[in-house]
Amino acid sequence: MIASSVAIVFGLSFAAAVLLAGASKFLHVEEDPRIAKVEACLPGANCGGCGYPGCSAAAAAVVAGEAPPEICVAGGMEIAEAIAKVMGQSVDYREPQVAALICSGGDRAKRMFAYEGVRDCRAEAMLYGGEKSCGLGCLGLGSCVRACPFDAIRLGEHNLPVVNKALCRSCGKCAEVCPTGAIRITSFSASLLHLNKLVDCLAPCMQKCPVQLDVRTFIQQIKSGDLRGALLTLKNRNPLPLVVGRICPHPCEDICRRKIVDDGVAINSLERYVADWEMHNGRIPIHVAPDTGRKVAIIGGGPAGLSCAYFLRRLGHQPVIFESHAALGGMLRYAIPEFRLPRNVVEYEIRGILELGVEARTYMTFGKDFNLEDLEEQGFEAVFLATGAWKNQRLFIPGDDARNVVGGVAFLTGVGSRWTNLKGKNVVIVGGTNSAMDIARSAVRLGADSTRVITRHMRRKMTANKYEIEKAEEVGSELLLQKMPVSFETDAAGNAVAVRIVDSQYEDPKKPMGDPIPVEGTESRLEADLFVIATDRWPDLSPYVDRRGIGHFRMTKQGTIIGDDMTMQTNIANVFVGGELRRGRSIVMEAVSDGRRAARSIHHFITSGEVPLPELPQERVVPQSLLKGMKVRWRIPKVQPAEVPVKARLERFALEVRRGISDREAAKEASRCLRCGFTCYDSEAGAEFAEDRDVTLFEQAEKDKAATGTGS
Repeated sequence: MIASSVAIVFGLSFAAAVLLAGASKFLHVEEDPRIAKVEACLPGANCGGCGYPGCSAAAAAVVAGEAPPEICVAGGMEIAEAIAKVMGQSVDYREPQVAALICSGGDRAKRMFAYEGVRDCRAEAMLYGGEKSCGLGCLGLGSCVRACPFDAIRLGEHNLPVVNKALCRSCGKCAEVCPTGAIRITSFSASLLHLNKLVDCLAPCMQKCPVQLDVRTFIQQIKSGDLRGALLTLKNRNPLPLVVGRICPHPCEDICRRKIVDDGVAINSLERYVADWEMHNGRIPIHVAPDTGRKVAIIGGGPAGLSCAYFLRRLGHQPVIFESHAALGGMLRYAIPEFRLPRNVVEYEIRGILELGVEARTYMTFGKDFNLEDLEEQGFEAVFLATGAWKNQRLFIPGDDARNVVGGVAFLTGVGSRWTNLKGKNVVIVGGTNSAMDIARSAVRLGADSTRVITRHMRRKMTANKYEIEKAEEVGSELLLQKMPVSFETDAAGNAVAVRIVDSQYEDPKKPMGDPIPVEGTESRLEADLFVIATDRWPDLSPYVDRRGIGHFRMTKQGTIIGDDMTMQTNIANVFVGGELRRGRSIVMEAVSDGRRAARSIHHFITSGEVPLPELPQERVVPQSLLKGMKVRWRIPKVQPAEVPVKARLERFALEVRRGISDREAAKEASRCLRCGFTCYDSEAGAEFAEDRDVTLFEQAEKDKAATGTGS
């Protein structure tokens, strides 16, 4: 019985073997030898970042034509080129990507979560119902560190992940395990042109900044002494930090959460500090992508045009700036007085942009020396229009065409040439703008006997910022509020000798809104030798229309060219518009913002033929990020940059009024930053300066304030 059973089993096994051997001759498939060769090129990390279960599967996908030679995220261009050689193919430039932490912000994790022994970010997030009130904040338990197959991440201060960019291979494992999205994979170009999203971890200051500066990061880099890193962080959003650090009205400081407890952080002074550091210590090289060979025409060399050219060049394209003046700079060079913005500062910023490989062609006026058809014939694939707003509006009152009634732009651009000495002259300036304050400050420095500024608005409703108004008054300008001109008296020679004015008031003085209206029976007159109109500025549209006023572009009733707010694209697909040509009179940061947005759109347009709209863009301040009920331990006075005395300002026209801050002042001011996350902050900010005499415990400072009856 046993013997027969063995015989049967043996017989079946033998038959199966014979059958399989025969089948193998017909069904055998030879493995493509290239698979082994491709796999030998791969690093063998089996990280899965490519989307395949391992290097062997990735190699098979390449040979099957399902994946490109650049498939390996753990390898660089050398590996891609080796694979391409095996396959008899070529490779394009593959931009490296790295992991980045997008939300820091104090020790929020240990204060917001009760861990109870759980040491995994995903488990902790699940245990407490998801992201909880920390929003995008890092939980600090190091799941990303354990997931990284390349040892590129470690936990640093406050258990926040620190990425070694040299070791990161952008496999994406860290981002996969992060339950809050605090760590992400990004590339140089993606970071450069990223527009803020609602899902980003944004402090209020970052949301209010027109160019979306990563304020929190660059301030923390200053605090740690990494000025090189701080400069590069600034230049990822703003190519003109020296300029912006001097003339920006810094809306970011008004919304700074530190202002809840004392004063907002001096963000603008810190930006200038970092930019001045570079100018005094040598230019820091910045990354520029390999040349793409794609040409883009930039019409106008002001801040919008310079910004657009800068970002396009960093992306590898070939921007050419066409400028009608003798030199680049626009209003920065020709209309802002040197006591606010020294010419050497403007020159340094422009030179840095040109040294990246940006070409400039001066004395080239659009509509006169060339047009859109000429640019197309020369091989330009896209055009950015940014010719600014150089025209002052007339007042349209009797006598406003008198010879000595001049526009504010004409006056400012003529300082040093037409206007060199105003001794013995009385000057009246009409308008409550920053330009009006510049004109007043300039006229006083040029020796005018009297300088008076009239504005129809009350002080807090003027468009000029508070600082500029104060500086104009400090040097002796007189500010006449709620006055409006109704006519000019002229002599036989056609010169104005006086301006007749009336009082103005708001319809509801308790809730002043809109434009004030004249008050009957309040007429008076001001005599003067020179009258300067600085109420508003608008673009010169003559290059864009024919004699009948008809042109290619859609325009607003106010006289600006219409471009999409997000993409800057006009009704002509390959033409984009920005700066004051699109906005009308605005601040330099808005021009820089338009230039960057236009560069993003142009980049997509010339590389893919389409301009994608950003998803979930952050267009207004997110209410949840406006922290309330904050408790900060240390009260630290805000830094106050030094200024030259008034007497010195009057003796030297070009002497810059405001100075920079010292190294220690910068470090101390940076320590005041609360490192706001989405709903988190660092209540111990500034503790390292607790021994300074002017630093007090917040509770004690409140008691002292109450005892003396003083405000914060």
